Amino acid sequence: MPDLLIELFSEEIPARMQAKAASDLQKRVTDGLVEAGLIYAGVRAFATPRRLALTVNGLTAESPNVREERKGPRTDAPEKAVEGFLRSTGLTKDQLEVRDDKKGQVYFAVIEKPGRPAADIVAEVLGDTIRNFPWPKSMRWGAGSLRWVRPLQSILCILYAEDGAQMVPLIVDDITAGDTTQGHRFMSQGAIKVTSFEDYEAKLKRAHVVLDATERAEHIRHDATNMAFAQGLEVVEDKGLLAEVAGLVEWPVVLMGNIGADYLDLPPEVLQTSMREHQKFFSVRDTKTGKIVRFVTVANRETVDNGATILAGNEKVLSARLADAKFFWENDLRTVNQIGLEGMAKPLADVTFHNKLGSQAERIARIEALAREIAPLVGAKPDLAAEAARVCKADLASEMVYEFPELQGIMGKYYAKAAGHDDGVPEACQDHYSPLGPSDDVPTNPISVAVALADKIDTLTGFWWISEKPTGSKDPYALRRAALGLTRLILENTIKVELLNLILSGYDPYDTKLRWDILDDEEKADLEAAERLGVPKVVFQDWRSKIGDEKRKISGPSDMERRLLSIDFSQLQHPGASLLSFIHDRLKVHLRDEGIRHDVIDACIAMPGNDDLTLLVKRAEALSAFLKTDDGENLLQGFKRANNILTQAEEKDGVEYSFGADIKFAEMNEEKALFAALDDAQAKIDPAMQAEDFETAMTAMAALRGPIDAFFEAVQVNADSEILRRNRLNLLSRIRTICLSVADLTRIEG
Repeated sequence: MPDLLIELFSEEIPARMQAKAASDLQKRVTDGLVEAGLIYAGVRAFATPRRLALTVNGLTAESPNVREERKGPRTDAPEKAVEGFLRSTGLTKDQLEVRDDKKGQVYFAVIEKPGRPAADIVAEVLGDTIRNFPWPKSMRWGAGSLRWVRPLQSILCILYAEDGAQMVPLIVDDITAGDTTQGHRFMSQGAIKVTSFEDYEAKLKRAHVVLDATERAEHIRHDATNMAFAQGLEVVEDKGLLAEVAGLVEWPVVLMGNIGADYLDLPPEVLQTSMREHQKFFSVRDTKTGKIVRFVTVANRETVDNGATILAGNEKVLSARLADAKFFWENDLRTVNQIGLEGMAKPLADVTFHNKLGSQAERIARIEALAREIAPLVGAKPDLAAEAARVCKADLASEMVYEFPELQGIMGKYYAKAAGHDDGVPEACQDHYSPLGPSDDVPTNPISVAVALADKIDTLTGFWWISEKPTGSKDPYALRRAALGLTRLILENTIKVELLNLILSGYDPYDTKLRWDILDDEEKADLEAAERLGVPKVVFQDWRSKIGDEKRKISGPSDMERRLLSIDFSQLQHPGASLLSFIHDRLKVHLRDEGIRHDVIDACIAMPGNDDLTLLVKRAEALSAFLKTDDGENLLQGFKRANNILTQAEEKDGVEYSFGADIKFAEMNEEKALFAALDDAQAKIDPAMQAEDFETAMTAMAALRGPIDAFFEAVQVNADSEILRRNRLNLLSRIRTICLSVADLTRIEG
């Protein structure tokens, strides 16, 4: 069984495209080989700046012979049907077989396809892969029709075994596949002939090319760490930059350079961002002071002066970059010292947040009002929370953030400190954006938490109000991320809050000050009519958005009033309720990742107080643990049996059995024991639920398992005596009521 080696050699492939390109090459080639009937034992793909490589081990030497039988039309079918069948099989009519079938005689085609050599199949598959490769961007050069990310220079394609290697016969445009490659652009000369993957990898390394991107990254990390350690410093970890730089070099040479003394007092984040974004440098930090004091760059070649010339050039370019950053920093500080952070934020009145939601300044005002309301709930001072909200976006107007948008929030903290803010306000300027993802740290400072919650609630309520909600495939305003951040802020800080009230507060600005500039005359008339009837604006807006493009013939507001009077607005859902449902959906995803089943979460969401996410999760965790026990599983079955019997009886009788179970009508000992057990359980469950002690409530509920099982074993609920039957049905109602007071067990599956 031969092995296959492929290399596509080109000009430099952008680093961000290399990993996916290697994966695409592997998938397309292996899928094509398997589809053609070849099988293989293993495969590996590689990428460097100038080449994509693929090695396939244990490939079958040829595809198997294939014999296929196809049933065709009846022999007396129309001629066109027969001709169509012949076209699909590639046979002639005299090559068809006639066989007896249930409905008469039919044509059968027997198609035999002989096996093909692996070399022919590889040539066909690789040629198609190259011509149709899914580059995000590609180019055509010269007179050929081939498109590639950068000019493709050569193709290496060989099949090899113990008895030697053979070149695969393949020509793409004017490029003929061979058995040679090139080494490093500067440190190697001439073609390199290879006979196997092991030979290929070894000769490339001798030609100063490290084929494996992981090996290149590890080499960079190791050398940079050792260089820094030798000087009592440490390299700031940056996995993304490490992967990118490993895609920029074939022979990594790690060099450490100096940052000009004039720039060492810049905030570390400014130095790190400027070096990372513009120069692809790693930052080197003084472990004692936390300052960025040096940088690491990675060259693509060794030099006789050990990189001195390269470092001198890099230091010169870096100095120019940092001079700009220093200019922005000093200008911003001058502005802050002259007019304060609120003064810096004034230009945000002219910056649009969203054309339907107003300016950034209007948004800041909304966040301030919400932060003031949230502050007491999270242990923050309302005035401090409002102060932090007023300045938290001020750095958006700074020159530094204009140049480096990724520094928003971070620069806000520095400017807030420079302006004299304290007591958690500077930290809130940085932390109110957090958490940005499932692994991001969650703020714990009360001021930061208050502003972060206000920021996310304003985002969610605003876009919900203008009906810019996420769809299955699109979420342009990152509302799912905002909802997940909101839930993590509440849960990880154990905040007790009625979230729906905060959501309704988030709607207040839209309910009291509708933006008339986005309404047409008809909408204004409708709104005026709704106001005269006392319909809340946000409820009216949500109802009206559901009408869609329905053509309504209205002569004036009075007609609209008559139309509105026919609608029961009390039955319409406030849009804030649908937003809460959206947040619950994000919470489900979060809890499922922690091992809590979706039906358990649904059972808890169905209970009162479901907008208290801390309470909701506490209930869900207790219920999940309870249902994993034998008592919990068996009690669930007993509850469902009681509920089914009761539901059927209520539907049949047309009454509700929810009151009146009396022990004096109990005949059986098991029946009396259940009365006593229910009394005992309720005496424990009610105070436990009041205290939100769900574990105690579940334990008390578990004690019902035995009495309920015994009751169903010994007692006939639908007794002949109507008095006994009603009493027993009311007893089942007590079981249902007590169990449902803990969680909606009807939503539990199984």
